Amino acid sequence: MYDPAKPLVVQSDHSLLLEADHPEFESARDLLSRFAELVASPEHVHTYRITRLSLWNASESGVGADEILAGLTRLSKFPIPENVQFEIRDAMQRYGRLTLVRDAQGRLTLFAADPLILREVRGHERVKALLGDMSGEKSCRVPDENRGLLKQQLLRVGYPVRDLAGHAKGAPLAIELLGETRSGKELTLRPYQQRAVDAFWAQGRAEGGSGVVVLPCGAGKTLVGMATMQKAQASALI
Repeated sequence: MYDPAKPLVVQSDHSLLLEADHPEFESARDLLSRFAELVASPEHVHTYRITRLSLWNASESGVGADEILAGLTRLSKFPIPENVQFEIRDAMQRYGRLTLVRDAQGRLTLFAADPLILREVRGHERVKALLGDMSGEKSCRVPDENRGLLKQQLLRVGYPVRDLAGHAKGAPLAIELLGETRSGKELTLRPYQQRAVDAFWAQGRAEGGSGVVVLPCGAGKTLVGMATMQKAQASALI
C-alpha cells in the first residue's frame, strides 16, 4: 500500500531513493548507512544501493536480515519488492557459513557449516587451486600464503569467509600515551576515537586485529592507531 508520508522508495534494482527534505531523513540515513552504499547525494534525493558486499559488512557488524527488512518496511512508501527481500535474506544467510581458523597445530583450516558448501566452492577452479588437502568432510587445509587470495575468490563466488585465524603477534613493545601534549594541554581520546580503538581491538579476540578506520581529515586517526598499539603492547603495522 502506498504511503506518501514516508521518506523512502525501494526499487527492484536494489537502489534506494531517500528524500533529503523529509523530517525523518537523518534517522533514515543512519539506518541505511548500516547496510547500503551511498551512490549519489544531490540536494533533494539521495540514492543508495544494496549490494551483497554491503549486506555482508552489515552481518559482520551484527545487523540481521529481519532488522534490515523491518527498517525498510517502516520507511518505504511502497511494499518492498519480493526480489529485494529474497536477495537480502539469501546474501545474509551465506555470511559465516565458511570460517578460517587455526587448528591446535597452528595450521590454517577452512571450515564449512555444511559439507555441500565445501563441495560447491571446491567446484570453482580458482578456489580449488588455493585449497590444500581435505582434513574432514567439512574442512580442508589452506596454505598460509593463499589466505588473502582465497578470501577474495570466495567473495566472488558468493561465500564471504569469517576469518578467525588471528594474526602473528608483533615483537613486545612497551608503549604508553602521554597524558598531556608538549605544550601542556590534556591529551585524552575523544569518545568516537575510543569506540574505534575498542571496535578494532575486539577485546583481543580473533575477530579483531585488522580493519580500516574511516574518519574525516583531522579527526585523529593517527591517535587511534597509537592507542591501539598501546592496547597490543607490541610493534604493529598501521
